[in-house]
Amino acid sequence: MDINTYSYSKVPLCLSNNYIAGDLYTKHGVKRGLRDEDGNGVLTGLTSISTIKAYNTDKNGKTPCHGELRYRGYDINDIVKHTIETGYGYEKTAYLLLFGELPGTKDTEEFKNILGQYQKLPPNFVRDYIMKAVSPDIMTSMTRNILALASYDPNPYSAELGNILRQCIFLIAVFPSLAVYCYQAYNHFKNNGSMYIHSPSPELSTAENILVMLRPDSLYSEIEARSLDLMLLLHMEQGGGNNSTFTTRVVTSTGSDTYSTIAAAMASLKGPRHGGACIRVKGMIDDIRRNVSNPLDKTELNAYLQKILDKQAYDKAGLIYGIGHPIYTLSDPRAKLLKQYAERLSVVKGRTDEFRLYESIEELAPALLYSNKKYTKPVSANIDFYSGLIYDMLDIPPTLYTPMSAVAMITGWCAHRIEELSGPAKIIHPAYMSIIPDRDFDSQSKL
Repeated sequence: MDINTYSYSKVPLCLSNNYIAGDLYTKHGVKRGLRDEDGNGVLTGLTSISTIKAYNTDKNGKTPCHGELRYRGYDINDIVKHTIETGYGYEKTAYLLLFGELPGTKDTEEFKNILGQYQKLPPNFVRDYIMKAVSPDIMTSMTRNILALASYDPNPYSAELGNILRQCIFLIAVFPSLAVYCYQAYNHFKNNGSMYIHSPSPELSTAENILVMLRPDSLYSEIEARSLDLMLLLHMEQGGGNNSTFTTRVVTSTGSDTYSTIAAAMASLKGPRHGGACIRVKGMIDDIRRNVSNPLDKTELNAYLQKILDKQAYDKAGLIYGIGHPIYTLSDPRAKLLKQYAERLSVVKGRTDEFRLYESIEELAPALLYSNKKYTKPVSANIDFYSGLIYDMLDIPPTLYTPMSAVAMITGWCAHRIEELSGPAKIIHPAYMSIIPDRDFDSQSKL
Protein backbone atom coordinates (compact mmCIF):
# COMPACT_ATOMS: atom_id res chain seq x y z
CA MET A 1 0.00 0.00 0.00
CA ASP A 2 1.38 3.45 -0.90
CA ILE A 3 1.26 6.48 1.42
CA ASN A 4 -1.54 8.17 -0.55
CA THR A 5 -3.86 5.16 -0.34
CA TYR A 6 -3.02 4.59 3.32
CA SER A 7 -3.65 8.23 4.26
CA TYR A 8 -7.04 8.43 2.56
CA SER A 9 -8.10 5.11 4.08
CA LYS A 10 -7.60 6.63 7.55
CA VAL A 11 -9.79 9.71 6.93
CA PRO A 12 -12.98 8.20 8.48
CA LEU A 13 -11.05 7.17 11.60
CA CYS A 14 -9.54 10.65 11.97
CA LEU A 15 -12.89 12.35 11.52
CA SER A 16 -14.64 10.12 14.04
CA ASN A 17 -12.03 10.86 16.71
CA ASN A 18 -11.44 14.56 15.99
CA TYR A 19 -14.83 16.07 15.18
CA ILE A 20 -16.16 18.44 17.85
CA ALA A 21 -19.76 19.57 17.45
CA GLY A 22 -20.35 23.31 17.24
CA ASP A 23 -22.94 23.36 20.04
CA LEU A 24 -20.29 22.20 22.52
CA TYR A 25 -18.55 25.55 22.15
CA THR A 26 -21.76 27.29 23.22
CA LYS A 27 -22.31 24.81 26.04
CA HIS A 28 -18.86 25.39 27.51
CA GLY A 29 -18.71 29.13 26.78
CA VAL A 30 -15.75 28.78 24.43
CA LYS A 31 -15.57 31.40 21.69
CA ARG A 32 -14.75 29.55 18.49
CA GLY A 33 -12.19 31.50 16.46
CA LEU A 34 -11.77 33.86 19.44
CA ARG A 35 -14.88 35.78 18.36
CA ASP A 36 -18.37 35.92 19.88
CA GLU A 37 -21.57 35.91 17.84
CA ASP A 38 -21.41 39.71 17.44
CA GLY A 39 -17.85 39.54 16.11
CA ASN A 40 -16.25 40.88 19.27
CA GLY A 41 -12.77 39.47 19.75
CA VAL A 42 -11.49 37.76 22.88
CA LEU A 43 -8.85 40.05 24.38
CA THR A 44 -5.43 38.44 24.09
CA GLY A 45 -3.23 41.46 24.67
CA LEU A 46 -2.79 45.23 24.65
CA THR A 47 -1.52 47.44 21.85
CA SER A 48 -0.83 51.08 21.08
CA ILE A 49 -0.38 50.48 17.34
CA SER A 50 -3.92 50.74 16.01
CA THR A 51 -7.56 51.08 17.00
CA ILE A 52 -10.81 49.93 15.39
CA LYS A 53 -14.21 51.38 16.25
CA ALA A 54 -17.48 49.94 14.94
CA TYR A 55 -19.92 50.77 17.76
CA ASN A 56 -20.82 53.73 19.94
CA THR A 57 -21.17 52.74 23.60
CA ASP A 58 -23.22 54.65 26.17
CA LYS A 59 -25.47 53.91 29.14
CA ASN A 60 -28.04 52.36 26.78
CA GLY A 61 -25.55 49.87 25.39
CA LYS A 62 -23.85 49.56 22.00
CA THR A 63 -25.14 51.01 18.74
CA PRO A 64 -23.50 50.46 15.34
CA CYS A 65 -21.62 53.41 13.89
CA HIS A 66 -19.55 54.24 10.84
CA GLY A 67 -16.20 52.55 11.21
CA GLU A 68 -13.02 54.21 12.35
CA LEU A 69 -9.46 52.98 11.97
CA ARG A 70 -6.60 54.76 13.70
CA TYR A 71 -2.89 54.18 13.32
CA ARG A 72 -1.06 55.17 16.51
CA GLY A 73 -4.13 57.23 17.45
CA TYR A 74 -4.42 59.11 14.13
CA ASP A 75 -7.56 58.70 12.03
CA ILE A 76 -6.82 56.89 8.77
CA ASN A 77 -8.72 59.55 6.82
CA ASP A 78 -6.42 62.27 8.16
CA ILE A 79 -3.35 60.15 7.40
CA VAL A 80 -4.47 59.70 3.80
CA LYS A 81 -5.37 63.37 3.46
CA HIS A 82 -1.99 64.58 4.69
CA THR A 83 0.20 61.95 2.98
CA ILE A 84 -1.17 60.49 -0.24
CA GLU A 85 -2.94 63.66 -1.33
CA THR A 86 0.31 65.58 -0.92
CA GLY A 87 2.68 62.90 -2.21
CA TYR A 88 3.16 59.22 -1.42
CA GLY A 89 2.05 58.01 1.99
CA TYR A 90 3.25 54.44 2.44
CA GLU A 91 6.76 55.30 3.67
CA LYS A 92 5.56 58.04 6.04
CA THR A 93 2.92 55.74 7.50
CA ALA A 94 5.41 52.89 7.84
CA TYR A 95 7.58 55.23 9.94
CA LEU A 96 4.55 56.08 12.08
CA LEU A 97 3.70 52.43 12.73
CA LEU A 98 7.27 51.36 13.47
CA PHE A 99 8.32 54.24 15.72
CA GLY A 100 5.01 55.56 17.04
CA GLU A 101 5.35 59.17 15.91
CA LEU A 102 4.60 61.13 12.76
CA PRO A 103 7.81 61.76 10.83
CA GLY A 104 9.05 65.25 10.11
CA THR A 105 10.53 66.13 6.72
CA LYS A 106 14.01 65.10 7.83
CA ASP A 107 12.72 61.85 9.37
CA THR A 108 10.84 60.98 6.18
CA GLU A 109 13.83 61.59 3.91
CA GLU A 110 16.18 59.65 6.20
CA PHE A 111 13.79 56.69 6.41
CA LYS A 112 13.16 56.68 2.64
CA ASN A 113 16.91 56.77 2.03
CA ILE A 114 17.44 53.76 4.28
CA LEU A 115 14.67 51.82 2.50
CA GLY A 116 16.19 52.83 -0.85
CA GLN A 117 19.64 51.57 0.15
CA TYR A 118 18.37 48.13 1.11
CA GLN A 119 15.54 47.49 -1.35
CA LYS A 120 17.69 45.28 -3.59
CA LEU A 121 18.06 41.63 -2.73
CA PRO A 122 21.57 40.28 -1.95
CA PRO A 123 23.88 39.64 -4.95
CA ASN A 124 22.90 36.52 -6.92
CA PHE A 125 19.92 35.85 -4.62
CA VAL A 126 17.45 35.96 -7.52
CA ARG A 127 19.55 33.47 -9.51
CA ASP A 128 20.50 31.14 -6.65
CA TYR A 129 17.18 31.02 -4.80
CA ILE A 130 14.19 32.58 -6.56
CA MET A 131 14.81 31.12 -10.03
CA LYS A 132 15.82 27.67 -8.84
CA ALA A 133 12.57 26.64 -7.16
CA VAL A 134 9.60 28.48 -8.64
CA SER A 135 6.03 27.93 -7.52
CA PRO A 136 2.60 28.97 -8.82
CA ASP A 137 1.87 30.01 -5.24
CA ILE A 138 3.89 33.22 -4.89
CA MET A 139 3.28 33.27 -1.13
CA THR A 140 5.02 29.90 -0.85
CA SER A 141 7.98 31.18 -2.86
CA MET A 142 8.21 34.31 -0.76
CA THR A 143 8.05 32.40 2.51
CA ARG A 144 10.82 30.03 1.48
CA ASN A 145 13.01 32.94 0.39
CA ILE A 146 12.39 34.91 3.59
CA LEU A 147 13.91 32.01 5.50
CA ALA A 148 16.79 31.88 2.99
CA LEU A 149 17.55 35.55 3.65
CA ALA A 150 18.57 34.63 7.20
CA SER A 151 21.66 32.98 5.70
CA TYR A 152 22.77 36.38 4.38
CA ASP A 153 22.29 38.15 7.70
CA PRO A 154 25.55 38.68 9.64
CA ASN A 155 23.64 38.58 12.93
CA PRO A 156 20.40 36.66 12.32
CA TYR A 157 19.48 35.52 15.83
CA SER A 158 20.35 38.35 18.21
CA ALA A 159 17.30 39.59 20.13
CA GLU A 160 18.71 43.07 20.77
CA LEU A 161 16.08 45.63 19.79
CA GLY A 162 18.47 47.52 17.48
CA ASN A 163 19.20 44.30 15.61
CA ILE A 164 15.48 43.44 15.39
CA LEU A 165 14.76 46.92 14.00
CA ARG A 166 17.52 46.50 11.41
CA GLN A 167 16.03 43.21 10.25
CA CYS A 168 12.48 44.61 10.15
CA ILE A 169 13.51 47.63 8.08
CA PHE A 170 15.50 45.38 5.75
CA LEU A 171 12.51 43.06 5.18
CA ILE A 172 10.15 46.02 4.63
CA ALA A 173 12.61 47.30 2.02
CA VAL A 174 13.07 44.01 0.10
CA PHE A 175 9.50 42.68 0.22
CA PRO A 176 8.39 44.44 -3.01
CA SER A 177 11.34 42.97 -4.94
CA LEU A 178 10.77 39.56 -3.37
CA ALA A 179 7.09 39.51 -4.41
CA VAL A 180 7.61 40.76 -7.97
CA TYR A 181 10.66 38.59 -8.72
CA CYS A 182 8.97 35.43 -7.39
CA TYR A 183 6.09 36.18 -9.74
CA GLN A 184 8.38 36.94 -12.69
CA ALA A 185 10.30 33.69 -12.20
CA TYR A 186 7.10 31.63 -12.14
CA ASN A 187 5.62 33.51 -15.10
CA HIS A 188 8.74 32.77 -17.14
CA PHE A 189 9.62 29.18 -16.20
CA LYS A 190 6.14 27.73 -15.70
CA ASN A 191 3.85 30.03 -17.64
CA ASN A 192 6.02 30.68 -20.72
CA GLY A 193 6.02 34.43 -20.10
CA SER A 194 8.75 36.88 -20.92
CA MET A 195 11.57 37.23 -18.41
CA TYR A 196 12.63 40.68 -17.30
CA ILE A 197 14.19 41.79 -14.04
CA HIS A 198 13.97 45.52 -13.40
CA SER A 199 15.84 46.91 -10.42
CA PRO A 200 14.04 49.24 -8.00
CA SER A 201 15.17 52.85 -7.86
CA PRO A 202 15.99 54.61 -4.54
CA GLU A 203 14.45 57.82 -5.87
CA LEU A 204 10.99 56.29 -6.30
CA SER A 205 8.28 55.42 -3.79
CA THR A 206 7.50 51.81 -2.94
CA ALA A 207 4.33 51.93 -5.06
CA GLU A 208 6.19 53.38 -8.04
CA ASN A 209 8.93 50.76 -7.77
CA ILE A 210 6.41 47.90 -7.75
CA LEU A 211 4.93 49.15 -11.04
CA VAL A 212 8.42 49.71 -12.50
CA MET A 213 9.53 46.17 -11.63
CA LEU A 214 6.30 44.51 -12.70
CA ARG A 215 5.72 46.12 -16.09
CA PRO A 216 7.76 45.26 -19.20
CA ASP A 217 8.13 48.95 -20.13
CA SER A 218 8.36 50.18 -16.49
CA LEU A 219 5.91 52.97 -17.32
CA TYR A 220 3.12 54.14 -15.01
CA SER A 221 0.88 57.16 -14.46
CA GLU A 222 0.61 59.21 -11.29
CA ILE A 223 -2.97 58.09 -10.60
CA GLU A 224 -1.86 54.45 -10.90
CA ALA A 225 1.02 54.90 -8.45
CA ARG A 226 -1.14 56.91 -6.03
CA SER A 227 -3.84 54.22 -6.12
CA LEU A 228 -1.33 51.47 -5.34
CA ASP A 229 0.20 53.65 -2.61
CA LEU A 230 -3.24 53.92 -1.01
CA MET A 231 -3.70 50.15 -1.23
CA LEU A 232 -0.42 49.59 0.60
CA LEU A 233 -1.21 52.19 3.26
CA LEU A 234 -4.67 50.79 4.02
CA HIS A 235 -3.55 47.15 4.16
CA MET A 236 -0.50 47.61 6.40
CA GLU A 237 -2.36 47.35 9.72
CA GLN A 238 -5.82 46.01 10.57
CA GLY A 239 -6.30 46.75 14.23
CA GLY A 240 -4.10 44.00 15.64
CA GLY A 241 -6.83 41.37 15.60
CA ASN A 242 -6.18 39.54 12.34
CA ASN A 243 -4.74 36.05 12.16
CA SER A 244 -1.32 36.85 10.70
CA THR A 245 -0.66 39.67 13.15
CA PHE A 246 -1.63 37.41 16.04
CA THR A 247 0.67 34.76 14.58
CA THR A 248 3.47 37.33 14.56
CA ARG A 249 2.95 38.04 18.24
CA VAL A 250 2.62 34.37 19.19
CA VAL A 251 5.87 33.39 17.46
CA THR A 252 7.65 36.52 18.72
CA SER A 253 6.67 35.62 22.28
CA THR A 254 8.61 32.36 21.99
CA GLY A 255 11.86 34.22 21.37
CA SER A 256 12.12 33.11 17.75
CA ASP A 257 14.09 35.13 15.18
CA THR A 258 12.68 37.76 12.83
CA TYR A 259 12.90 35.67 9.64
CA SER A 260 11.06 32.72 11.17
CA THR A 261 8.46 35.03 12.69
CA ILE A 262 7.68 36.79 9.41
CA ALA A 263 7.66 33.45 7.55
CA ALA A 264 5.03 32.24 10.04
CA ALA A 265 2.95 35.37 9.40
CA MET A 266 3.20 34.69 5.67
CA ALA A 267 1.98 31.12 6.19
CA SER A 268 -1.02 32.53 8.01
CA LEU A 269 -1.81 35.17 5.38
CA LYS A 270 -1.66 32.71 2.48
CA GLY A 271 -4.64 30.81 3.90
CA PRO A 272 -7.71 31.48 1.72
CA ARG A 273 -9.81 32.44 4.76
CA HIS A 274 -7.37 35.26 5.48
CA GLY A 275 -5.49 36.58 2.46
CA GLY A 276 -7.55 35.41 -0.52
CA ALA A 277 -10.73 37.42 -0.12
CA CYS A 278 -10.19 39.98 -2.89
CA ILE A 279 -9.46 37.15 -5.36
CA ARG A 280 -12.85 35.63 -4.55
CA VAL A 281 -14.53 39.03 -4.99
CA LYS A 282 -13.03 39.38 -8.45
CA GLY A 283 -14.05 35.82 -9.32
CA MET A 284 -17.61 36.56 -8.23
CA ILE A 285 -17.74 39.76 -10.30
CA ASP A 286 -16.42 37.93 -13.37
CA ASP A 287 -19.08 35.26 -12.87
CA ILE A 288 -21.83 37.89 -12.65
CA ARG A 289 -20.63 39.58 -15.85
CA ARG A 290 -20.72 36.23 -17.65
CA ASN A 291 -24.16 35.20 -16.46
CA VAL A 292 -26.19 38.40 -16.10
CA SER A 293 -27.20 39.80 -19.48
CA ASN A 294 -27.28 43.39 -18.19
CA PRO A 295 -25.25 43.68 -14.96
CA LEU A 296 -26.28 47.32 -14.60
CA ASP A 297 -29.97 46.31 -14.38
CA LYS A 298 -30.45 46.22 -10.61
CA THR A 299 -33.49 43.93 -10.78
CA GLU A 300 -31.62 41.34 -12.82
CA LEU A 301 -28.50 41.76 -10.67
CA ASN A 302 -30.49 41.39 -7.44
CA ALA A 303 -31.99 38.13 -8.71
CA TYR A 304 -28.56 36.71 -9.49
CA LEU A 305 -27.17 37.76 -6.10
CA GLN A 306 -30.07 35.85 -4.56
CA LYS A 307 -29.02 32.78 -6.57
CA ILE A 308 -25.51 33.17 -5.17
CA LEU A 309 -26.91 33.27 -1.63
CA ASP A 310 -29.08 30.23 -2.40
CA LYS A 311 -25.92 28.32 -3.40
CA GLN A 312 -27.13 28.03 -6.99
CA ALA A 313 -24.49 30.24 -8.60
CA TYR A 314 -20.77 31.11 -8.61
CA ASP A 315 -18.93 28.79 -6.18
CA LYS A 316 -22.18 27.67 -4.47
CA ALA A 317 -20.84 28.65 -1.06
CA GLY A 318 -23.78 30.98 -0.40
CA LEU A 319 -21.58 34.03 0.18
CA ILE A 320 -21.46 37.49 -1.36
CA TYR A 321 -17.75 38.14 -1.09
CA GLY A 322 -16.45 41.51 0.03
CA ILE A 323 -19.60 42.34 2.01
CA GLY A 324 -19.48 42.14 5.80
CA HIS A 325 -16.67 42.27 8.36
CA PRO A 326 -16.05 40.63 11.75
CA ILE A 327 -15.89 44.04 13.45
CA TYR A 328 -17.05 46.94 11.22
CA THR A 329 -20.80 47.49 10.95
CA LEU A 330 -22.21 50.53 9.09
CA SER A 331 -19.02 51.05 7.09
CA ASP A 332 -15.38 50.07 6.73
CA PRO A 333 -13.36 53.32 6.46
CA ARG A 334 -10.78 51.59 4.26
CA ALA A 335 -13.45 50.53 1.76
CA LYS A 336 -14.80 54.09 1.58
CA LEU A 337 -11.35 55.44 0.74
CA LEU A 338 -10.65 52.70 -1.80
CA LYS A 339 -13.99 53.35 -3.47
CA GLN A 340 -13.02 56.96 -4.17
CA TYR A 341 -9.79 55.92 -5.87
CA ALA A 342 -11.47 53.03 -7.69
CA GLU A 343 -13.93 55.48 -9.22
CA ARG A 344 -11.17 57.91 -10.29
CA LEU A 345 -9.13 55.10 -11.78
CA SER A 346 -12.14 53.62 -13.59
CA VAL A 347 -12.66 56.94 -15.40
CA VAL A 348 -9.04 57.00 -16.56
CA LYS A 349 -9.16 53.34 -17.60
CA GLY A 350 -12.54 53.54 -19.33
CA ARG A 351 -14.11 51.04 -16.93
CA THR A 352 -16.85 53.10 -15.32
CA ASP A 353 -19.55 50.51 -16.11
CA GLU A 354 -17.58 47.91 -14.17
CA PHE A 355 -17.23 50.29 -11.24
CA ARG A 356 -21.00 50.92 -11.33
CA LEU A 357 -21.54 47.16 -11.08
CA TYR A 358 -19.48 47.05 -7.89
CA GLU A 359 -21.38 50.05 -6.58
CA SER A 360 -24.72 48.35 -7.28
CA ILE A 361 -23.67 45.18 -5.46
CA GLU A 362 -22.53 47.27 -2.50
CA GLU A 363 -26.01 48.86 -2.46
CA LEU A 364 -28.07 45.67 -2.93
CA ALA A 365 -26.15 43.07 -0.93
CA PRO A 366 -26.84 44.21 2.68
CA ALA A 367 -30.63 43.97 2.31
CA LEU A 368 -30.30 40.53 0.73
CA LEU A 369 -28.04 39.33 3.53
CA TYR A 370 -30.52 40.55 6.15
CA SER A 371 -33.50 38.95 4.43
CA ASN A 372 -31.62 35.67 4.14
CA LYS A 373 -30.61 35.92 7.81
CA LYS A 374 -26.91 35.68 6.94
CA TYR A 375 -26.20 38.55 9.34
CA THR A 376 -27.90 39.93 12.44
CA LYS A 377 -25.82 43.13 12.59
CA PRO A 378 -25.41 45.87 9.96
CA VAL A 379 -23.03 44.97 7.15
CA SER A 380 -21.18 46.96 4.51
CA ALA A 381 -18.45 46.60 1.92
CA ASN A 382 -15.10 45.69 3.40
CA ILE A 383 -11.56 46.51 2.20
CA ASP A 384 -11.45 43.46 -0.07
CA PHE A 385 -14.50 44.52 -2.09
CA TYR A 386 -12.81 47.20 -4.21
CA SER A 387 -9.25 45.87 -3.84
CA GLY A 388 -9.48 43.35 -6.68
CA LEU A 389 -10.92 45.97 -9.03
CA ILE A 390 -8.05 48.37 -8.31
CA TYR A 391 -5.42 45.65 -8.70
CA ASP A 392 -7.00 44.58 -11.98
CA MET A 393 -7.06 48.15 -13.32
CA LEU A 394 -3.37 48.38 -12.40
CA ASP A 395 -2.70 45.20 -14.43
CA ILE A 396 -1.52 43.36 -11.34
CA PRO A 397 -2.22 39.62 -11.86
CA PRO A 398 -4.46 37.76 -9.36
CA THR A 399 -1.55 35.57 -8.23
CA LEU A 400 0.00 38.75 -6.80
CA TYR A 401 -3.06 40.02 -4.91
CA THR A 402 -2.19 38.30 -1.62
CA PRO A 403 1.56 38.98 -1.98
CA MET A 404 0.72 42.66 -2.42
CA SER A 405 -1.15 42.50 0.88
CA ALA A 406 1.98 40.96 2.41
CA VAL A 407 4.12 43.81 1.02
CA ALA A 408 1.86 46.17 2.96
CA MET A 409 1.30 44.07 6.08
CA ILE A 410 5.00 43.39 6.71
CA THR A 411 5.09 46.86 8.30
CA GLY A 412 2.25 46.08 10.69
CA TRP A 413 3.75 42.69 11.52
CA CYS A 414 7.09 44.32 12.33
CA ALA A 415 5.42 46.97 14.49
CA HIS A 416 3.66 44.27 16.50
CA ARG A 417 6.86 42.24 16.78
CA ILE A 418 8.67 45.26 18.18
CA GLU A 419 5.82 46.01 20.60
CA GLU A 420 5.75 42.40 21.80
CA LEU A 421 9.50 42.44 22.41
CA SER A 422 9.44 45.83 24.13
CA GLY A 423 7.06 44.75 26.90
CA PRO A 424 7.41 42.19 29.69
CA ALA A 425 8.67 38.92 28.22
CA LYS A 426 6.03 36.21 28.48
CA ILE A 427 5.25 33.40 26.07
CA ILE A 428 1.69 33.35 24.72
CA HIS A 429 0.36 30.07 26.06
CA PRO A 430 -3.39 29.54 25.41
CA ALA A 431 -5.58 26.85 26.98
CA TYR A 432 -7.91 24.28 25.44
CA MET A 433 -10.64 22.47 27.36
CA SER A 434 -10.48 18.71 27.02
CA ILE A 435 -13.84 17.01 26.36
CA ILE A 436 -12.63 13.42 25.96
CA PRO A 437 -13.55 11.07 28.83
CA ASP A 438 -10.93 9.00 30.62
CA ARG A 439 -10.35 5.62 28.99
CA ASP A 440 -9.10 2.37 30.48
CA PHE A 441 -6.04 1.19 28.59
CA ASP A 442 -6.29 -2.49 29.59
CA SER A 443 -9.88 -2.88 28.40
CA GLN A 444 -9.38 -0.94 25.15
CA SER A 445 -5.87 -1.90 24.10
CA LYS A 446 -5.47 -3.71 20.80
CA LEU A 447 -1.75 -4.24 21.33
